[in-house]
Amino acid sequence: MTNHLAKLHSAELEGIKAKLIEVEVDLNVGLHAFNIVGLADKALGESRERVNSALKNSGAKPPNRENRKITVNLAPADVKKTGAQYDLAIALGYLVATGQLAPFDASDKLFVGELALDGRIRPIAGALNIAELAAALGFRTLYVPAENANEAAAVHTIDVVPLGTLTDAIDILEGRRIIAPAVFEETVATSRPVPDLGEIRGQEHAKRALEIAAAGGHNLLMFGPPGVGKSMLAEALAGILPELTRDEAIEITKVWSAAGLAPGGLIQTRPFRSPHQTASLVSVVGGGSQPRPGEISLAHRGVLFLDELPEFPKNILEALRGPLERGVVHVARARGTLAFPAKFSLIAAMNPCPCGFAGDPERECRCTPHEILRYQKKISGPLLDRIDLQIKVQRLHVDDLRKPNVETAKSPVAKKRVEAARERQAARLGSLGLRLNAELSSRQIESTANLTPEAEKFLGTLEGKHLSPRGYYRLMKTARTIADLEASAVTDAPHLAEAFSYRIREEAAG
Repeated sequence: MTNHLAKLHSAELEGIKAKLIEVEVDLNVGLHAFNIVGLADKALGESRERVNSALKNSGAKPPNRENRKITVNLAPADVKKTGAQYDLAIALGYLVATGQLAPFDASDKLFVGELALDGRIRPIAGALNIAELAAALGFRTLYVPAENANEAAAVHTIDVVPLGTLTDAIDILEGRRIIAPAVFEETVATSRPVPDLGEIRGQEHAKRALEIAAAGGHNLLMFGPPGVGKSMLAEALAGILPELTRDEAIEITKVWSAAGLAPGGLIQTRPFRSPHQTASLVSVVGGGSQPRPGEISLAHRGVLFLDELPEFPKNILEALRGPLERGVVHVARARGTLAFPAKFSLIAAMNPCPCGFAGDPERECRCTPHEILRYQKKISGPLLDRIDLQIKVQRLHVDDLRKPNVETAKSPVAKKRVEAARERQAARLGSLGLRLNAELSSRQIESTANLTPEAEKFLGTLEGKHLSPRGYYRLMKTARTIADLEASAVTDAPHLAEAFSYRIREEAAG
Protein backbone atom coordinates (compact mmCIF):
# COMPACT_ATOMS: atom_id res chain seq x y z
CA MET A 1 0.00 0.00 0.00
CA THR A 2 1.21 3.49 -0.79
CA ASN A 3 2.25 5.65 2.14
CA HIS A 4 0.04 8.61 2.97
CA LEU A 5 1.70 11.67 4.46
CA ALA A 6 0.31 15.01 5.68
CA LYS A 7 2.26 18.04 6.95
CA LEU A 8 0.83 20.87 9.06
CA HIS A 9 2.30 23.54 11.31
CA SER A 10 1.85 24.20 15.02
CA ALA A 11 3.93 25.93 17.71
CA GLU A 12 5.72 25.32 20.99
CA LEU A 13 6.25 27.81 23.81
CA GLU A 14 9.80 28.18 25.11
CA GLY A 15 9.50 30.60 27.99
CA ILE A 16 7.46 33.43 26.47
CA LYS A 17 8.74 32.87 22.95
CA ALA A 18 6.95 30.62 20.48
CA LYS A 19 8.80 28.26 18.16
CA LEU A 20 7.48 26.78 14.91
CA ILE A 21 6.83 23.03 14.97
CA GLU A 22 6.07 20.91 11.90
CA VAL A 23 3.52 18.15 12.50
CA GLU A 24 3.95 15.20 10.12
CA VAL A 25 1.38 12.40 10.05
CA ASP A 26 2.35 9.23 8.17
CA LEU A 27 0.25 6.08 7.49
CA ASN A 28 1.90 2.81 6.60
CA VAL A 29 1.09 -0.89 6.25
CA GLY A 30 1.11 -2.88 9.47
CA LEU A 31 -0.82 -3.78 12.59
CA HIS A 32 -2.56 -0.88 14.29
CA ALA A 33 -0.17 1.39 16.14
CA PHE A 34 -0.33 5.12 16.94
CA ASN A 35 3.03 6.60 17.87
CA ILE A 36 4.00 10.22 18.56
CA VAL A 37 7.72 10.91 18.24
CA GLY A 38 9.83 14.05 18.62
CA LEU A 39 10.54 14.50 22.37
CA ALA A 40 6.87 14.55 23.40
CA ASP A 41 6.02 14.88 27.11
CA LYS A 42 3.32 12.87 28.91
CA ALA A 43 0.49 15.34 28.19
CA LEU A 44 1.34 15.21 24.50
CA GLY A 45 1.68 11.43 24.57
CA GLU A 46 -1.89 11.25 25.83
CA SER A 47 -2.97 13.14 22.71
CA ARG A 48 -3.61 9.75 21.08
CA GLU A 49 -6.65 9.14 23.27
CA ARG A 50 -8.01 12.67 22.92
CA VAL A 51 -7.65 12.59 19.13
CA ASN A 52 -9.29 9.14 18.91
CA SER A 53 -12.37 10.18 20.89
CA ALA A 54 -12.65 13.65 19.34
CA LEU A 55 -12.58 12.20 15.79
CA LYS A 56 -15.11 9.48 16.66
CA ASN A 57 -17.50 11.98 18.24
CA SER A 58 -17.10 14.34 15.26
CA GLY A 59 -18.30 11.69 12.82
CA ALA A 60 -14.89 10.69 11.41
CA LYS A 61 -13.20 7.29 11.41
CA PRO A 62 -10.70 7.38 14.31
CA PRO A 63 -7.17 5.93 14.28
CA ASN A 64 -8.06 3.03 16.60
CA ARG A 65 -10.29 1.65 13.87
CA GLU A 66 -7.50 1.73 11.30
CA ASN A 67 -5.50 -1.46 10.83
CA ARG A 68 -2.47 0.60 9.89
CA LYS A 69 0.62 1.99 11.51
CA ILE A 70 0.24 5.71 12.27
CA THR A 71 3.29 7.80 13.08
CA VAL A 72 3.16 11.44 14.15
CA ASN A 73 6.49 13.26 14.04
CA LEU A 74 6.99 16.67 15.66
CA ALA A 75 9.96 18.44 14.15
CA PRO A 76 12.56 19.60 14.94
CA ALA A 77 13.12 16.46 16.98
CA ASP A 78 15.61 18.03 19.39
CA VAL A 79 13.05 20.52 20.82
CA LYS A 80 11.07 19.19 23.77
CA LYS A 81 7.33 19.34 23.07
CA THR A 82 4.99 20.03 25.97
CA GLY A 83 1.26 20.56 26.39
CA ALA A 84 -1.81 19.66 24.38
CA GLN A 85 -1.86 22.47 21.78
CA TYR A 86 -0.83 19.98 19.04
CA ASP A 87 -4.12 18.01 19.23
CA LEU A 88 -5.83 20.02 16.49
CA ALA A 89 -2.93 19.75 14.03
CA ILE A 90 -2.54 16.01 14.69
CA ALA A 91 -6.25 15.35 14.15
CA LEU A 92 -6.41 17.35 10.92
CA GLY A 93 -3.18 15.77 9.67
CA TYR A 94 -4.64 12.33 10.29
CA LEU A 95 -7.81 13.21 8.40
CA VAL A 96 -5.81 14.43 5.40
CA ALA A 97 -3.51 11.39 5.46
CA THR A 98 -6.50 9.00 5.47
CA GLY A 99 -8.38 10.92 2.79
CA GLN A 100 -11.25 11.90 5.10
CA LEU A 101 -10.37 15.57 4.59
CA ALA A 102 -9.62 16.96 1.16
CA PRO A 103 -5.99 18.07 0.81
CA PHE A 104 -5.50 21.81 1.30
CA ASP A 105 -2.58 24.22 1.13
CA ALA A 106 -1.18 24.13 4.67
CA SER A 107 1.97 26.14 3.93
CA ASP A 108 0.44 29.45 5.09
CA LYS A 109 -1.68 28.09 7.95
CA LEU A 110 -0.86 27.36 11.58
CA PHE A 111 -3.06 25.31 13.93
CA VAL A 112 -3.17 25.24 17.74
CA GLY A 113 -5.80 23.88 20.11
CA GLU A 114 -6.49 21.17 22.66
CA LEU A 115 -9.25 18.70 21.84
CA ALA A 116 -11.93 17.63 24.28
CA LEU A 117 -13.27 14.08 23.95
CA ASP A 118 -16.49 15.36 22.35
CA GLY A 119 -14.61 17.34 19.69
CA ARG A 120 -14.72 20.75 21.35
CA ILE A 121 -11.54 22.81 21.10
CA ARG A 122 -10.23 24.03 24.43
CA PRO A 123 -8.10 27.17 24.95
CA ILE A 124 -4.32 27.03 25.15
CA ALA A 125 -1.59 29.13 26.76
CA GLY A 126 0.47 31.58 24.70
CA ALA A 127 -2.01 32.45 21.92
CA LEU A 128 -0.66 36.00 21.56
CA ASN A 129 2.91 34.72 21.53
CA ILE A 130 2.07 32.19 18.82
CA ALA A 131 0.22 34.83 16.76
CA GLU A 132 3.32 37.05 16.81
CA LEU A 133 5.45 34.12 15.66
CA ALA A 134 3.02 33.25 12.84
CA ALA A 135 2.95 36.85 11.62
CA ALA A 136 6.74 37.15 11.77
CA LEU A 137 7.19 33.97 9.71
CA GLY A 138 4.75 35.08 7.02
CA PHE A 139 1.79 32.79 7.79
CA ARG A 140 -1.52 34.18 6.56
CA THR A 141 -3.98 32.36 8.83
CA LEU A 142 -3.89 31.18 12.44
CA TYR A 143 -6.55 28.74 13.64
CA VAL A 144 -7.10 28.99 17.40
CA PRO A 145 -9.71 28.05 20.03
CA ALA A 146 -12.54 30.58 20.14
CA GLU A 147 -11.59 31.62 23.70
CA ASN A 148 -8.12 32.64 22.48
CA ALA A 149 -9.25 34.46 19.32
CA ASN A 150 -9.50 38.01 20.71
CA GLU A 151 -6.10 37.75 22.37
CA ALA A 152 -4.44 36.47 19.17
CA ALA A 153 -6.27 39.06 17.05
CA ALA A 154 -4.27 41.80 18.78
CA VAL A 155 -1.68 40.97 16.09
CA HIS A 156 -3.31 42.74 13.15
CA THR A 157 -1.08 41.35 10.38
CA ILE A 158 -2.54 37.83 10.41
CA ASP A 159 -6.04 36.41 10.04
CA VAL A 160 -7.16 34.68 13.23
CA VAL A 161 -9.93 32.10 12.74
CA PRO A 162 -11.82 31.13 15.93
CA LEU A 163 -12.78 27.47 16.25
CA GLY A 164 -15.36 26.03 18.62
CA THR A 165 -15.16 22.38 17.54
CA LEU A 166 -13.14 20.05 15.35
CA THR A 167 -16.15 19.93 13.00
CA ASP A 168 -15.86 23.70 12.54
CA ALA A 169 -12.26 23.29 11.39
CA ILE A 170 -13.17 20.51 8.95
CA ASP A 171 -16.07 22.48 7.46
CA ILE A 172 -13.94 25.63 7.03
CA LEU A 173 -11.05 23.80 5.38
CA GLU A 174 -13.42 22.00 2.97
CA GLY A 175 -15.19 25.25 2.08
CA ARG A 176 -18.61 24.28 3.46
CA ARG A 177 -18.51 27.06 6.01
CA ILE A 178 -16.99 30.53 6.15
CA ILE A 179 -16.06 32.16 9.44
CA ALA A 180 -14.85 35.75 9.35
CA PRO A 181 -11.47 36.34 11.00
CA ALA A 182 -11.68 37.63 14.55
CA VAL A 183 -11.59 41.40 14.98
CA PHE A 184 -9.71 42.55 18.04
CA GLU A 185 -11.87 44.21 20.67
CA GLU A 186 -10.47 46.16 23.59
CA THR A 187 -11.49 44.37 26.75
CA VAL A 188 -12.97 46.32 29.62
CA ALA A 189 -10.38 46.99 32.29
CA THR A 190 -11.12 45.00 35.42
CA SER A 191 -8.77 46.73 37.82
CA ARG A 192 -9.21 46.01 41.48
CA PRO A 193 -10.12 48.95 43.73
CA VAL A 194 -7.09 50.69 45.18
CA PRO A 195 -6.93 53.24 47.99
CA ASP A 196 -6.61 56.88 47.02
CA LEU A 197 -3.63 58.74 48.39
CA GLY A 198 -6.14 61.25 49.71
CA GLU A 199 -7.55 58.55 52.00
CA ILE A 200 -4.20 58.17 53.75
CA ARG A 201 -3.76 60.73 56.52
CA GLY A 202 -0.36 62.29 56.98
CA GLN A 203 2.70 60.38 55.76
CA GLU A 204 3.60 63.14 53.31
CA HIS A 205 7.21 61.97 53.16
CA ALA A 206 6.08 58.46 52.16
CA LYS A 207 3.62 59.82 49.57
CA ARG A 208 6.39 61.88 48.01
CA ALA A 209 8.59 58.78 47.81
CA LEU A 210 5.73 56.84 46.18
CA GLU A 211 5.34 59.55 43.56
CA ILE A 212 9.06 59.46 42.75
CA ALA A 213 8.99 55.66 42.55
CA ALA A 214 5.99 55.77 40.19
CA ALA A 215 7.49 58.49 37.99
CA GLY A 216 10.86 56.85 37.41
CA GLY A 217 10.16 53.15 37.96
CA HIS A 218 12.33 53.11 41.11
CA ASN A 219 12.39 50.55 43.91
CA LEU A 220 11.14 51.55 47.37
CA LEU A 221 11.58 50.13 50.88
CA MET A 222 9.33 51.28 53.72
CA PHE A 223 10.20 50.34 57.28
CA GLY A 224 8.27 51.16 60.40
CA PRO A 225 6.10 49.64 63.15
CA PRO A 226 2.98 47.60 62.38
CA GLY A 227 -0.26 49.42 61.62
CA VAL A 228 1.20 52.68 60.29
CA GLY A 229 -0.09 52.15 56.74
CA LYS A 230 2.83 50.61 54.82
CA SER A 231 0.63 48.11 52.98
CA MET A 232 -2.00 50.72 52.20
CA LEU A 233 0.64 53.05 50.79
CA ALA A 234 1.95 50.26 48.55
CA GLU A 235 -1.55 49.51 47.25
CA ALA A 236 -2.16 53.23 46.62
CA LEU A 237 0.85 53.26 44.28
CA ALA A 238 -1.20 51.37 41.69
CA GLY A 239 -3.57 54.33 41.53
CA ILE A 240 -0.93 56.84 40.41
CA LEU A 241 0.80 54.73 37.77
CA PRO A 242 0.20 55.88 34.15
CA GLU A 243 -2.13 53.98 31.84
CA LEU A 244 -0.54 51.24 29.77
CA THR A 245 0.60 51.96 26.24
CA ARG A 246 -0.36 49.38 23.61
CA ASP A 247 3.22 48.11 23.40
CA GLU A 248 3.34 47.66 27.18
CA ALA A 249 -0.05 45.91 27.15
CA ILE A 250 1.24 43.43 24.56
CA GLU A 251 4.45 42.84 26.56
CA ILE A 252 2.48 42.10 29.72
CA THR A 253 -0.14 39.96 28.00
CA LYS A 254 2.54 37.78 26.39
CA VAL A 255 3.94 37.00 29.84
CA TRP A 256 0.52 36.30 31.34
CA SER A 257 -0.55 34.27 28.32
CA ALA A 258 2.55 32.09 28.55
CA ALA A 259 1.59 31.47 32.18
CA GLY A 260 -1.96 30.55 31.13
CA LEU A 261 -3.44 33.63 32.84
CA ALA A 262 -4.46 35.84 29.90
CA PRO A 263 -7.99 37.29 30.32
CA GLY A 264 -9.12 36.77 26.72
CA GLY A 265 -7.65 39.99 25.37
CA LEU A 266 -4.92 42.49 26.13
CA ILE A 267 -4.33 43.27 29.78
CA GLN A 268 -5.41 46.86 30.38
CA THR A 269 -4.03 47.64 33.86
CA ARG A 270 -0.55 47.53 35.31
CA PRO A 271 0.07 44.35 37.31
CA PHE A 272 0.27 44.50 41.09
CA ARG A 273 1.64 41.22 42.43
CA SER A 274 1.99 40.45 46.13
CA PRO A 275 3.30 36.92 46.75
CA HIS A 276 3.19 35.49 50.28
CA GLN A 277 6.32 34.79 52.29
CA THR A 278 5.68 31.04 51.97
CA ALA A 279 5.86 31.14 48.14
CA SER A 280 8.46 28.86 46.58
CA LEU A 281 11.50 30.05 44.64
CA VAL A 282 10.07 28.75 41.35
CA SER A 283 6.71 30.47 41.88
CA VAL A 284 8.43 33.81 42.53
CA VAL A 285 11.33 33.69 40.05
CA GLY A 286 9.94 31.32 37.42
CA GLY A 287 11.09 28.02 35.94
CA GLY A 288 9.93 24.51 36.76
CA SER A 289 9.92 21.30 34.73
CA GLN A 290 7.83 23.12 32.12
CA PRO A 291 9.26 26.65 32.57
CA ARG A 292 6.66 29.29 33.24
CA PRO A 293 6.96 32.94 34.32
CA GLY A 294 7.08 33.60 38.05
CA GLU A 295 5.67 36.46 40.12
CA ILE A 296 8.49 38.83 39.21
CA SER A 297 7.70 38.39 35.50
CA LEU A 298 3.95 38.61 36.08
CA ALA A 299 4.75 42.01 37.66
CA HIS A 300 6.48 43.17 34.45
CA ARG A 301 5.78 46.88 33.78
CA GLY A 302 3.97 47.00 37.12
CA VAL A 303 4.60 46.54 40.84
CA LEU A 304 5.95 43.65 42.90
CA PHE A 305 4.98 44.19 46.55
CA LEU A 306 6.82 42.16 49.18
CA ASP A 307 5.30 42.69 52.61
CA GLU A 308 7.35 41.67 55.67
CA LEU A 309 10.44 41.51 53.48
CA PRO A 310 12.79 39.81 56.00
CA GLU A 311 10.33 36.92 56.36
CA PHE A 312 10.97 35.80 52.77
CA PRO A 313 13.52 32.97 52.43
CA LYS A 314 17.06 34.15 51.78
CA ASN A 315 17.32 32.32 48.45
CA ILE A 316 14.30 34.24 47.11
CA LEU A 317 15.64 37.61 48.26
CA GLU A 318 19.04 36.96 46.70
CA ALA A 319 17.42 35.76 43.48
CA LEU A 320 15.88 39.22 43.11
CA ARG A 321 19.24 40.91 42.73
CA GLY A 322 19.81 40.06 39.07
CA PRO A 323 16.30 40.97 37.84
CA LEU A 324 16.36 44.25 39.79
CA GLU A 325 19.60 45.18 38.02
CA ARG A 326 18.92 43.89 34.49
CA GLY A 327 15.12 43.78 34.17
CA VAL A 328 15.18 40.15 33.04
CA VAL A 329 15.36 36.77 34.78
CA HIS A 330 17.31 33.91 33.22
CA VAL A 331 16.22 30.32 33.89
CA ALA A 332 18.93 27.80 33.06
CA ARG A 333 17.81 24.58 31.38
CA ALA A 334 19.74 21.55 30.14
CA ARG A 335 19.19 22.59 26.52
CA GLY A 336 19.69 26.31 26.98
CA THR A 337 18.68 29.35 29.00
CA LEU A 338 15.25 30.94 28.90
CA ALA A 339 14.74 34.65 29.51
CA PHE A 340 11.62 36.13 31.11
CA PRO A 341 11.13 39.92 31.18
CA ALA A 342 11.03 41.38 34.70
CA LYS A 343 11.04 45.17 34.54
CA PHE A 344 9.06 45.90 37.67
CA SER A 345 9.15 48.34 40.56
CA LEU A 346 9.88 46.57 43.83
CA ILE A 347 7.88 48.01 46.73
CA ALA A 348 8.86 46.35 50.00
CA ALA A 349 7.79 46.82 53.60
CA MET A 350 9.39 45.63 56.82
CA ASN A 351 9.25 46.14 60.55
CA PRO A 352 12.30 47.49 62.39
CA CYS A 353 12.54 44.31 64.52
CA PRO A 354 10.80 40.96 65.00
CA CYS A 355 8.16 42.39 67.37
CA GLY A 356 7.88 45.51 65.23
CA PHE A 357 8.25 48.20 67.90
CA ALA A 358 11.96 49.08 68.01
CA GLY A 359 12.20 52.85 68.30
CA ASP A 360 8.44 53.26 68.76
CA PRO A 361 7.75 56.01 71.34
CA GLU A 362 4.41 54.45 72.35
CA ARG A 363 5.13 50.71 72.45
CA GLU A 364 7.91 48.88 74.22
CA CYS A 365 10.22 46.69 72.12
CA ARG A 366 10.94 43.30 73.68
CA CYS A 367 13.63 42.24 71.26
CA THR A 368 17.28 41.98 72.26
CA PRO A 369 19.87 44.01 70.31
CA HIS A 370 21.14 40.75 68.83
CA GLU A 371 17.65 39.79 67.62
CA ILE A 372 17.16 43.22 66.03
CA LEU A 373 20.52 43.06 64.27
CA ARG A 374 19.93 39.53 63.01
CA TYR A 375 16.47 40.50 61.75
CA GLN A 376 17.72 43.55 59.84
CA LYS A 377 20.70 41.65 58.42
CA LYS A 378 18.31 39.34 56.59
CA ILE A 379 18.25 42.09 53.96
CA SER A 380 21.71 41.84 52.44
CA GLY A 381 23.78 44.87 51.52
CA PRO A 382 23.76 44.06 47.77
CA LEU A 383 19.95 43.82 47.77
CA LEU A 384 19.56 47.01 49.80
CA ASP A 385 21.96 48.72 47.41
CA ARG A 386 19.49 48.10 44.56
CA ILE A 387 16.63 49.86 46.35
CA ASP A 388 16.69 53.53 45.37
CA LEU A 389 14.29 54.88 47.98
CA GLN A 390 14.45 53.82 51.64
CA ILE A 391 12.08 55.59 54.00
CA LYS A 392 10.85 55.30 57.54
CA VAL A 393 7.09 55.38 58.04
CA GLN A 394 6.31 56.87 61.44
CA ARG A 395 3.32 56.32 63.71
CA LEU A 396 0.95 59.28 63.55
CA HIS A 397 -0.66 61.11 66.45
CA VAL A 398 -4.43 61.30 66.66
CA ASP A 399 -4.35 65.01 65.75
CA ASP A 400 -2.56 64.17 62.49
CA LEU A 401 -5.19 61.57 61.64
CA ARG A 402 -7.94 64.15 62.02
CA LYS A 403 -6.40 66.70 59.65
CA PRO A 404 -7.99 66.86 56.16
CA ASN A 405 -5.73 66.16 53.21
CA VAL A 406 -5.02 68.83 50.62
CA GLU A 407 -6.28 68.42 47.05
CA THR A 408 -2.79 67.95 45.63
CA ALA A 409 -2.35 64.79 47.73
CA LYS A 410 -5.12 62.90 45.93
CA SER A 411 -4.25 60.13 43.49
CA PRO A 412 -5.69 61.70 40.27
CA VAL A 413 -3.61 64.84 40.82
CA ALA A 414 -0.47 62.87 41.65
CA LYS A 415 -1.09 60.63 38.61
CA LYS A 416 -1.03 63.65 36.30
CA ARG A 417 2.34 64.71 37.71
CA VAL A 418 3.66 61.17 37.25
CA GLU A 419 2.38 61.01 33.66
CA ALA A 420 3.99 64.35 32.83
CA ALA A 421 7.32 63.19 34.29
CA ARG A 422 7.18 59.95 32.28
CA GLU A 423 6.45 61.89 29.10
CA ARG A 424 9.61 63.94 29.67
CA GLN A 425 11.61 60.74 30.19
CA ALA A 426 10.17 59.15 27.04
CA ALA A 427 11.12 62.19 24.98
CA ARG A 428 14.65 62.20 26.37
CA LEU A 429 15.30 58.44 26.39
CA GLY A 430 13.41 57.35 23.27
CA SER A 431 16.56 57.36 21.15
CA LEU A 432 18.10 54.90 23.63
CA GLY A 433 15.13 52.54 23.39
CA LEU A 434 14.29 53.13 27.06
CA ARG A 435 11.25 54.50 28.89
CA LEU A 436 12.28 55.19 32.49
CA ASN A 437 15.21 56.67 34.39
CA ALA A 438 15.48 53.49 36.46
CA GLU A 439 16.39 51.56 33.27
CA LEU A 440 19.46 53.69 32.50
CA SER A 441 22.95 52.23 32.70
CA SER A 442 25.71 54.07 34.58
CA ARG A 443 27.13 55.45 31.33
CA GLN A 444 23.69 56.53 30.10
CA ILE A 445 22.75 58.38 33.29
CA GLU A 446 26.03 60.31 33.16
CA SER A 447 25.24 61.49 29.65
CA THR A 448 21.56 62.29 30.28
CA ALA A 449 21.54 63.67 33.84
CA ASN A 450 22.54 67.19 32.69
CA LEU A 451 24.07 68.15 36.04
CA THR A 452 24.51 71.79 36.99
CA PRO A 453 27.86 73.00 38.45
CA GLU A 454 26.17 73.09 41.88
CA ALA A 455 25.09 69.49 41.46
CA GLU A 456 28.66 68.50 40.55
CA LYS A 457 29.87 70.17 43.74
CA PHE A 458 27.25 68.33 45.79
CA LEU A 459 28.39 64.98 44.40
CA GLY A 460 31.90 65.88 45.53
CA THR A 461 30.67 66.18 49.13
CA LEU A 462 29.46 62.54 49.13
CA GLU A 463 32.98 61.15 49.50
CA GLY A 464 33.06 58.91 52.55
CA LYS A 465 29.27 58.55 52.71
CA HIS A 466 29.43 54.76 52.22
CA LEU A 467 27.93 54.93 48.74
CA SER A 468 28.86 52.04 46.48
CA PRO A 469 29.34 52.76 42.76
CA ARG A 470 25.92 51.21 42.17
CA GLY A 471 24.39 53.39 44.88
CA TYR A 472 26.07 56.46 43.39
CA TYR A 473 24.52 55.94 39.96
CA ARG A 474 21.14 55.02 41.43
CA LEU A 475 21.27 58.27 43.37
CA MET A 476 21.71 60.15 40.09
CA LYS A 477 18.79 58.30 38.51
CA THR A 478 16.51 59.19 41.41
CA ALA A 479 17.63 62.82 41.28
CA ARG A 480 16.90 62.93 37.55
CA THR A 481 13.36 61.67 38.24
CA ILE A 482 12.85 64.36 40.89
CA ALA A 483 13.95 66.93 38.31
CA ASP A 484 11.47 65.49 35.80
CA LEU A 485 8.65 65.81 38.36
CA GLU A 486 9.57 69.47 38.68
CA ALA A 487 9.77 69.92 34.88
CA SER A 488 13.44 70.86 35.18
CA ALA A 489 15.71 70.31 32.18
CA VAL A 490 18.74 70.11 34.48
CA THR A 491 19.56 68.10 37.59
CA ASP A 492 20.42 70.52 40.38
CA ALA A 493 21.89 70.17 43.86
CA PRO A 494 18.47 70.18 45.64
CA HIS A 495 17.37 67.26 43.45
CA LEU A 496 20.46 65.29 44.48
CA ALA A 497 20.03 66.26 48.12
CA GLU A 498 16.46 64.99 48.19
CA ALA A 499 17.49 61.79 46.41
CA PHE A 500 20.29 61.27 48.95
CA SER A 501 17.84 61.73 51.84
CA TYR A 502 16.12 58.54 50.68
CA ARG A 503 19.35 56.54 51.05
CA ILE A 504 20.16 57.46 54.63
CA ARG A 505 19.31 53.95 55.82
CA GLU A 506 22.07 52.61 53.55
CA GLU A 507 24.55 55.10 54.99
CA ALA A 508 23.64 54.07 58.51
CA ALA A 509 23.96 50.42 57.57
CA GLY A 510 27.39 51.03 56.17
